[in-house]
Amino acid sequence: MLHVAVIGSGPSGCYTAQSLVQQDPDVLVDVLDRLPCPYGLVRYGVAPDHEKIKSLQGSLRTVLEHERVRFLGGVQVGPGGVPAARLRELYHAVVYCVGAATDRHLGIPGEDLPGSWSATEFVSWYSAHPDSAADGFVVGARSAVVIGLGNVAVDVTRMLARGLAELSPTDMPQAALAALAASQVTEVHMVGRRGPSQARFTTKELRELGTLPGTDVAVDPAELALDPACADPSGLPAAQRRNVEVLRGWSECAPGDPAPHRIQLRFFLRPVELLPDAGRVGAVRFERTVPDGLGGVTGTGVFEEVEAQLVLRSVGYRGVPLEGLPFDPASGTVPHSAGRVLRDGVVARGEYVAGWIKRGPTGVIGTNRPCAKETVISLLEDAPVLAHRRLPGEPLAALRADGTRPVEWAGWQAIERAEAELGASLGRGVVKLPDWPSLLAAARSATS
Repeated sequence: MLHVAVIGSGPSGCYTAQSLVQQDPDVLVDVLDRLPCPYGLVRYGVAPDHEKIKSLQGSLRTVLEHERVRFLGGVQVGPGGVPAARLRELYHAVVYCVGAATDRHLGIPGEDLPGSWSATEFVSWYSAHPDSAADGFVVGARSAVVIGLGNVAVDVTRMLARGLAELSPTDMPQAALAALAASQVTEVHMVGRRGPSQARFTTKELRELGTLPGTDVAVDPAELALDPACADPSGLPAAQRRNVEVLRGWSECAPGDPAPHRIQLRFFLRPVELLPDAGRVGAVRFERTVPDGLGGVTGTGVFEEVEAQLVLRSVGYRGVPLEGLPFDPASGTVPHSAGRVLRDGVVARGEYVAGWIKRGPTGVIGTNRPCAKETVISLLEDAPVLAHRRLPGEPLAALRADGTRPVEWAGWQAIERAEAELGASLGRGVVKLPDWPSLLAAARSATS
């Protein structure tokens, strides 16, 4: 019987576990996660007002409740936790599904000023990730700049414009809800260095900005005119064509009475510096860009400053090296062949990758399913060799003997009950527990 450890309980980890138990009737799978809660970015990355996407937790839950799958949360793999070499001893195979854990930087002066954050840090805060910064994101801010033209940029822009009545029914932690309800941010600029036809957001996400109560959306017709594809979008792929049509509609709207919030979508502006004001960010300096005819942009030497006391960069994610595994710093991924880890170009049987750490931060949630399946096919092809190795004992018992105290499924269920009780006490629905002590206290209550 093959016993496999899957590291990470987000979509790629759950799809890997699902594929394993579907394709092999004898395999046992332990899904380990650093956090005491499962579901990865579905829990901590999907915006709290996107209930339909968050409902994917139900299908991931079905995987983790399978009779041959076991969830072990609160298990750190690597420094300060269980060494990768120890996992290789305890399991026939280990599949790393750890995502891309850090953000790309702009690499410009002033990026480290107070008030400048990655969008991921902001998302982690309002999503109650236990590692997130306390708060202070919106304190003292009147105008915000979001740098990037992807769905995460749209998410954070939307959350800055949402009101208390819209956010209260979500599972947002109480402190974040109170801070956003008291926010004085009235203007949000979402800015990209390229044109509308190259934006990465989906049309569904884009249109949602136009449905926000008390919010105007503005697009400068002159910036649309800089993009040749906007004059005749018929040659664009359908998704980009729809985006251009939505943006063009907003650019043609006659201004009405000012709304409490205003979102401005800006294009062909490259950030070159964050400017200080009284010790924190006060504005962003941009250089106007134009298409270079090769699919990119080039600078014009014309500059513009946009006031902002809050700057959120949303310019992509990046994988980080894992202790005991090879790493390609250029791509931010683990070298592999069809999911098999490669060490100096040679397959390391028993070690595998799936998800963003395998292919880079590309695709949507569903893209992880075929990615995981490819890795599982490789693993099961190796199974006759892997299964010959005798394990030193039952992995969970060995982990406990080593001093690790995993949060098992009953502990996660106790966290769920605690979050429901917290929400009820606040007159809301489920409200997430926002920090390690409260999560672990709730989880341990299952065994007390």
